[in-house]
Amino acid sequence: MILGHIGARKGSKGVPGKNFRMLCGKPLIDWSLDQLFANPRVGAVVVSTDDEAIYDHAVRRGALEIGLRPAELATDSAPKWRVWQHALAASEALTGPVSAFLDLDCTSPLRLPEDIDGALSLYEIEHPDMVMSVCEARKNPYFNLVELRPDGGLKVSKELPGGVWSRQSAPKVWEHAASTYVVNPDYLRRATSIYEGRVIPYEIPPERCVDIDTSFDFRLVEWLLSERLKEGSHD
Repeated sequence: MILGHIGARKGSKGVPGKNFRMLCGKPLIDWSLDQLFANPRVGAVVVSTDDEAIYDHAVRRGALEIGLRPAELATDSAPKWRVWQHALAASEALTGPVSAFLDLDCTSPLRLPEDIDGALSLYEIEHPDMVMSVCEARKNPYFNLVELRPDGGLKVSKELPGGVWSRQSAPKVWEHAASTYVVNPDYLRRATSIYEGRVIPYEIPPERCVDIDTSFDFRLVEWLLSERLKEGSHD
């Protein structure tokens, strides 16, 4: 059974209350909740939160009743990995063992159902410890990302013999897109962080990987989502 998970902490310094803030007609969290409940491959859904309103909302919609997130997992510094471990353990106490832990980031509402299905299929084919959503990076450390040398001058962040003189000839790099993750439950139980095992990329177009961290991000996502909804209404 695939367990669908959303983490939705109450606090947010960049956009206060963002996870339950209205976005294009419904709370931000519902853009991800709707995708989990609509996916026939997902057997159960759980929301990890320290917010009573979000918790009650999720349970009314059909999420597992695991209680509020422990206080030590509700801080700015609480690792996502430990939140996942707690949610998995609390959920399996109700459902029994699960075959995959599917996490959708609440702050990435631009993903499409096909992104979820693609990540799940890659997990089933490759059998990695984890599938992690990525998008091609706008800037490349082999070409146009720079840092200071000891003398205060600039240098390319990752230098190659002979240099790299065009973006097209630089090795491909990705941004870690906080959108969609599929994790092997055994790996999640035993590991202490994301990258200890075989973590493989699932590439999503950059326009579907915008993560809401600031008020500007919220306005940008709101506009992009509004445009998508307008286009859909004309199909």
